[in-house]
Amino acid sequence: MNGPHDMGGMQCYGPVEPEIDEPVFHGEWEKRALAITVAMGAAGMWNLDQSRFARENLPPVAYLSSSYYQIWLAGLESLMKARGMVNGAELESGKLEISAVQTKRPAPDRAAMGVALAAGGPVSRETSTQPAFAPGEPIVARNHHPQGHTRLPRYVRGRPGIIAAVQGFHVFPDANADGQGEDPHWLYSVAFRARDLFGAGSHEVFVDCWEPYLERAVE
Repeated sequence: MNGPHDMGGMQCYGPVEPEIDEPVFHGEWEKRALAITVAMGAAGMWNLDQSRFARENLPPVAYLSSSYYQIWLAGLESLMKARGMVNGAELESGKLEISAVQTKRPAPDRAAMGVALAAGGPVSRETSTQPAFAPGEPIVARNHHPQGHTRLPRYVRGRPGIIAAVQGFHVFPDANADGQGEDPHWLYSVAFRARDLFGAGSHEVFVDCWEPYLERAVE
């Protein structure tokens, strides 16, 4: 979707100005927000792409006026409300008012969570298909604007690029976020010239693009 989360190359917002010596957390509550979000994700009630979409689908005013972990917390509240795990009154009062919902997986204890985080969640999948594009091949990123989640940034849509590498066969986030299953596709690292994206610059920008995002360049 075209939302405030996808700001790369947008005018009127200025450059990204990283905070010098930025701490991992600016407040104690941010640690809890991250821990609760990760723990709830382990309960199996949504997948990674659905959680990303919940954050980017916040109203633009709320998104742009919130800090990083405020966005995480608002996304978690949205996911839980949509599944009947919490309601607005509970969020307002901080007190239990509805019956607990049975999660798909039991909440892991501290040791199990450590093992799960160390193992990660690989999204590569086996396939017998062959990639449609090869390294060095010119492509054009599709100029599409889906209503749901996508990992194709707006600033590359419709722009030419070169396949830099084939990165394997991976879960397709657009389908996974929409509840359509993993629908894996080939993933590529694509090199875009900065001047093709922003009208200036001599460097290249590398973007990971799933095969449905790309079209063969016309000679």
